[in-house]
Amino acid sequence: MADAAAPPETTLESQSPATGEPLGTVPTTRAGDVADVVRGAANVQRLWAQLRIRDRARYMERAAQAVIDESADLADLLCREQGRPRAEVELMEILPAVETLQWLAETGPGILAGDRAPLSRVLRPFTRARWSYEPLGVVGVIGPATEPFATPLGDVAVALMAGNGVVFKPSPHACLAGERVARVFERAGLPEGLLRVIHGHADVGGALVEAPVAQMRFTGSLTAGRSVGEACARGLKRSVLELGGKDAAIVCADANVDRAAHGAVWGAFANAGQSGGSIERVFVQQEVSERFLRTVLAATTALVVGDPRAESTQIGPLVGRERAERVQGLLDDAVARGAVLHTGGPVSVDGLAGAFVAPAILTGVTPAMRMWREEVPGPVLSITVVDSEEEAIEGANDCELGLGASVWTVDRYKGARIARELQVGMVWMNDHMVSRSAPQIPWGGVRGSGIGRSRGAIALRTCAEPKVVTWDPPHGRPFWWFPYDRQVTRAARAITEARSQRDSDRDRALRQGTLPALRVVARVVRSLRDR
Repeated sequence: MADAAAPPETTLESQSPATGEPLGTVPTTRAGDVADVVRGAANVQRLWAQLRIRDRARYMERAAQAVIDESADLADLLCREQGRPRAEVELMEILPAVETLQWLAETGPGILAGDRAPLSRVLRPFTRARWSYEPLGVVGVIGPATEPFATPLGDVAVALMAGNGVVFKPSPHACLAGERVARVFERAGLPEGLLRVIHGHADVGGALVEAPVAQMRFTGSLTAGRSVGEACARGLKRSVLELGGKDAAIVCADANVDRAAHGAVWGAFANAGQSGGSIERVFVQQEVSERFLRTVLAATTALVVGDPRAESTQIGPLVGRERAERVQGLLDDAVARGAVLHTGGPVSVDGLAGAFVAPAILTGVTPAMRMWREEVPGPVLSITVVDSEEEAIEGANDCELGLGASVWTVDRYKGARIARELQVGMVWMNDHMVSRSAPQIPWGGVRGSGIGRSRGAIALRTCAEPKVVTWDPPHGRPFWWFPYDRQVTRAARAITEARSQRDSDRDRALRQGTLPALRVVARVVRSLRDR
């Protein structure tokens, strides 16, 4: 219970991470009111669930058009609230949002259509079966601070497309972006109250997890994700958890070094190294290591750190000052233990109050250092020289997290072999973070990087409940109903042996099971005549 002398906040203020200036406010939700918000969404969801899937798809089409219509304004807001260069906002937030909504509109009805289920005609000659996907109810979505538009919009959209209501809690660092997610669907004509946005801090998120939601879709840290997963397990609720990553890139001796170096720089430092799937570690083979490091350093030092509103800026501020402090602590620990910092680290930008970190390149990082295992919340890339592909694979797998990895090689078959040995959810060859902007492909990791997938057909299907419906003729009785007797037992044994791979078993089934089977068939026929 809050202290009477310190009443709870009634509004949440959004501030620019670059300048610190206020951008706007939103009303907060009391933790005690969250369950009622969920129940309100559930009341509207019952009607939404009755819509044909193709009718829901039309809302996705209109939502995509709403994003396009507001794209200039959205890009300006996200640039200021997220601190991300405008070009990245257009490419990594706006365009993926449109792609996701249009893909759901085009392919969602087919994915959720269900199908007929062919059954064995030996045991069930007259049974007809099909399965379909039914909505879960209300889905809770908790969005991230570092990718505040396209990522939560995708979670909201798949839940709505599957026939669910949604209660969405944006990050308190991106509350205005969260409001724009809701506005997109409002402009699409979504029924009022089906999608509800709540604002607040960790207590509000915790209340959403404990509320009567059928599923939680969470994007955030490993620590917070563990708490969400544990709460969902206690309540027997489904959960999709997209947690931390410490992605590795493996640069083989035959790689196109120039492409690999520039790809690693982009994969490591886009979104100031805060993206889910940012490269944090490179394992490069000895034969190309000097050229690779030289090219990476040249490309990295050429990056401009500054105001994300300026067209010349490639690296904006971190979302919060605590991130910069954590980056500094990890760098200090690595250098104190013998690593070499070639460039980068926290910097000041004239006229701006934000927490800026120039892209950092480290070599000599070892397993004894925190940098080797801990997720880095900013633009830091450690480069390790290895003698073999096997050593690179071992190093990449030596981590609790397993989101994604990339393999840089001209040999597709070698790349596929390495991919099979990497303990991650996604492997990209000669590129990185391909799946992030491709709604057709599942996105998610293994081990400490989460549970479930947030893109692709599987994400849509996990927002629904498979339901099987069968039909049998209303007359007669199947032979396996009561009463049991010797003939039923021998007929069942004969059917089993007739499926054997051995000729002797099938011959025995024919000799010993034909008469019992005929008697059982006769019993079924008599039951049809007695109707």
